[in-house]
Amino acid sequence: MSADFSDSLRVIVGAAHVLTDAFDIASYCTDWRGRYSGQPLCVVKPADTDEVAAVVRACAAANVAIVPQGGNTGLCGGATPIGGEVLVSLTRLNRIRAIDTDNNTLTVEAGCTLASVKAAAAEADRLFPLSLAAEGTATIGGNLATNAGGVQVLRYGNARELCLGLEVVLPDGRLWDGLRGLRKNNTGYDLKQLFIGAEGTLGLITAAVLKLFPQPTHTATAWAAVPAPAAAVALLALLREKLGDRLTAFELIGRPALDLVLKNIPASRDPLISRPQWQVLIEIVDAMPCALADALENALAAGIEAGHASDAVVAQSLTQAHALWALREGIPTAQKIEGLSIKHDISVPISRLPEFIAQADAALAAAFPGVRIVCFGHLGDGNLHYNPSNPNAADNAAFIAQSAAVNRLVHDIAHDLGGSISAEHGIGQLKRAELPRYKSAVEMDLLRAIKQALDPRGLMNPGKIL
Repeated sequence: MSADFSDSLRVIVGAAHVLTDAFDIASYCTDWRGRYSGQPLCVVKPADTDEVAAVVRACAAANVAIVPQGGNTGLCGGATPIGGEVLVSLTRLNRIRAIDTDNNTLTVEAGCTLASVKAAAAEADRLFPLSLAAEGTATIGGNLATNAGGVQVLRYGNARELCLGLEVVLPDGRLWDGLRGLRKNNTGYDLKQLFIGAEGTLGLITAAVLKLFPQPTHTATAWAAVPAPAAAVALLALLREKLGDRLTAFELIGRPALDLVLKNIPASRDPLISRPQWQVLIEIVDAMPCALADALENALAAGIEAGHASDAVVAQSLTQAHALWALREGIPTAQKIEGLSIKHDISVPISRLPEFIAQADAALAAAFPGVRIVCFGHLGDGNLHYNPSNPNAADNAAFIAQSAAVNRLVHDIAHDLGGSISAEHGIGQLKRAELPRYKSAVEMDLLRAIKQALDPRGLMNPGKIL
């Protein structure tokens, strides 16, 4: 990095907010999983939108690439530098700009953590429903850049459905102010949708207008044993019929996933003494006083009578509910403790999830005898995390070396069932080479045309998606 260029960045953001020392930038250079690392020219930490725009203009003038980064909790290497870029950390853009309770909107800057956004909504007696295990670190800008999902998509939708407007710094440093709190606006292309899910390859999201909802006052949580994934799908349909849109979460958890948590996370306890091979975690909410636990118990009783479930327990306190959720949310950490696995974030139509599990399980078992498959995820919206590994640590390195073959097998099955190879984690570096296999030539041409129109020099987050 030339002295003149580094000095120009220091003038913009202050010398204390341009980091170059290897120790200072180490935490920005590697992704959460530890899979990708890259050495940026420097880490720049602007304080506001004007500084972001000035940094982008300086990089554009010097023909230097940019990697935007929020909380660095991504799982596909999308916020990790390849090498030689300026890494723009947006964590100092952390202000709550406005809240409009009559319009049920919240305007926040991109560096606000998801937890702080949810807290700001709660202070106004409102709910922002996006919910992730990493919400204490993940930022709303990163959530939008990856179109994050989480456990409440079933009722509220992905990040895309929760955003009404954006403020974005474009690759040439111009600012697009699209911070409109409108639910109806048919004035041409919906530009915000270009940047949501684009992983910073088309521009830097600096602020957003988010949808708010009434704060639920009652919650009921249950853990149920199901005979098989097909029974879980049938139970989901029954609960939707009986409980309507009060159903907010329906998580499928396979026995190997739960066993890893019980083994590696202290104080974890199996909710059911029968130790079923498949179980679901269910949550319903309501803003109106009602016997919510009774309603869930009655619905589960109907599910048991119909053969869709064999056993169930309904949390009798908030502590018990948190303990059930801790089992589900502890799966990624337990996997990380256990060692590397080959991770998949697939989606298929809900009706075809049992087919996917059966086909993928059989194909992997045939190709890799002894494979352990950790399968869990958001069955309510068709998204599974499907992560095979070798349970013998001594043999696992050889299995991980077969990642390309495993990915091809799993992704081909998902694609053949009308699914996607990335439901909520994005493409990043991890799946970039695979994208052309599963997108049509027309889709790839459209993606490249959009990239060329907005970022013709390819300076925005190079090496990601395309």
